[in-house]
Amino acid sequence: MSSLLLQLAVLGVALAAAALILISFVAFITATKMPHLHQHEDEKFFLNARGQKETLPNIWDSPTKRLSVVVPSYNEEKRLPVMMDEALGYLEERQKQDPTFTYEVIVVDDGSKDQTSKVAFKYCQKYGSDKVRVITLVKNRGKGGAIRMGIFSSRGEKILMADADGATKFPDVEKLEKGLNDLQPWPEQMAIACGSRAHLEKESIAQRSYFRTLLMYGFHFLVWFLCVKGIRDTQCGFKLFTREAASRTFSSLHIERWAFDVELLYIAQFFKIPIAEIAVNWTEIEGSKLVPFWSWLQMGKDLLFIRLRYLTGAWRLEQTKKMN
Repeated sequence: MSSLLLQLAVLGVALAAAALILISFVAFITATKMPHLHQHEDEKFFLNARGQKETLPNIWDSPTKRLSVVVPSYNEEKRLPVMMDEALGYLEERQKQDPTFTYEVIVVDDGSKDQTSKVAFKYCQKYGSDKVRVITLVKNRGKGGAIRMGIFSSRGEKILMADADGATKFPDVEKLEKGLNDLQPWPEQMAIACGSRAHLEKESIAQRSYFRTLLMYGFHFLVWFLCVKGIRDTQCGFKLFTREAASRTFSSLHIERWAFDVELLYIAQFFKIPIAEIAVNWTEIEGSKLVPFWSWLQMGKDLLFIRLRYLTGAWRLEQTKKMN
């Protein structure tokens, strides 16, 4: 009996090893060597308040604003106005109190099928294209891809990514700014402050089903085990970067959809960019694009492939690559 159990155990280990080798091989041969940073010709321009085309700036230009806010938006015509009203109300008031404070909000329409671009453009007409710009992508790239396109067209010394649903209270940007400043001195002027909902975990568990709670814990374990150590909430869509940190991390990003945050922080930790995790006020907003089971399954696959592709050398982290 013991001999049979030993044989089964050996067989199980062999099958697991064979499966890992097969998955690693698939991950390796399906990987692209470097992120695809190409812009469609129409994505190199934005419309000013008069509806005229102007060329977008570049992340490698010198900054001319204190803060850039990048808002990825996919079919957000209904939720975007609430977020924009709160953000612009805060930013305008801050500028009145401190005239040296300058900002821009960049809404990136990620190939929406609704009127997202038109809704966003009304704010450009109201506040002017120096403060609000709309980039309309020719096709859907995914949230990570949309944020990267916005960041690469930003003018800020610091760059904030913020979700279009307004789930995080916008004035909490000040908490991220303090967290960023507390990390000084910044190596090569690079630092990141991540908004975090980890302090709300107990409350959210009480409101979730056991199945969704199990998925959440499974995802957190995979993030910790495979990719990112020391960050409890990698997925909060409220993150602040120094210009240099944004350039370095997003230039190396491969994942453009839901798991992009994890790879982004994996890259940051590889380059030893200091990261602060800051508790923020967050409220669940209806209309999420995530389909619980399938989205978590996709993210789980992405996490495994992130680790295997870097481990096998299919993906390598290199110095900043400019977009053409």
